[in-house]
Amino acid sequence: MVLPTIVADGRVFHLLHRNQEIDIKVALMGVTGHVGSRLLAELLRRGHEVTGIARDTSKVTGQPRLTLHDADASQPHQLLPLLKGHDAVASALKFATTDAAALINTVKQAAVSRLLVVGGAGTLEVAPGKLLLDTPDFLPAWRPEAVGGRRFLDVLRAEHTLDWTFLSPSALFVPGERTGKFRLGGDALLADAHGKSWISMEDYAIAFVDELETPRHSRQRFTVGY
Repeated sequence: MVLPTIVADGRVFHLLHRNQEIDIKVALMGVTGHVGSRLLAELLRRGHEVTGIARDTSKVTGQPRLTLHDADASQPHQLLPLLKGHDAVASALKFATTDAAALINTVKQAAVSRLLVVGGAGTLEVAPGKLLLDTPDFLPAWRPEAVGGRRFLDVLRAEHTLDWTFLSPSALFVPGERTGKFRLGGDALLADAHGKSWISMEDYAIAFVDELETPRHSRQRFTVGY
C-alpha cells in the first residue's frame, strides 16, 4: 500500500494508516538483523508477501504472509531458488562479508528485476568529494563495514541492467520510534538544525518500503534523516 505524504519545509510527513493495497512479493535477506527485522515488520504491516532469508531464522516468529528459509546468502546455489518468483529482493546483509558482484548476478539469474539495498552512512559526503568514512573522527571499528559499503555501491553504480536502489541512513542509525517524519536527500549527509545526523531504524524502514512501493530512485543512492 502507499502511505499518503505531506511535504513541508523539506520534511516528509507520512500519515501512518493504509491508503491503497499493493501486493508485492519481496525476498528479504538478513531478516533476523536489527534493520532486517524492522523492514520485515514494515513490509508485513503494509500487507506485502515476504520470504525471509537468514542462516538461522528460528528466532523469527511465524506470521501470515511470511515464509522463512534458512540459507547462506553468500552461496548462490542456496540463494538462487529462494529468489525466483519475487518482484523484488531486499538486502540487509553486512557489506564486509558480502560479494556484491556475486549477489547481483544471483538476483539477475533469478529473473528478479529490482534490488533494494540497506546502505551505510560512510559513503555519504560531508563536503563535496569528501566521504564521512574518510573523516578523522570516523571510528576504526566501523571502517571494514563502511569500506565494504563503498565497494558495494561502486559495483552497483556500474550495473546498468538491474533496477537497483541503495538507501543510506544518517550517521546515527539506532532503534527508536516510528514517527513517519523525516527528510530525504541524495549523496550528502543529512543533519538537523543542531548538527545531529540520525534516523531511527523504524523510520528508515518506512522510507525503504516507500521506495519499494513507489520507486523514485532507480539506479540511485539516496539517504534519509531527521
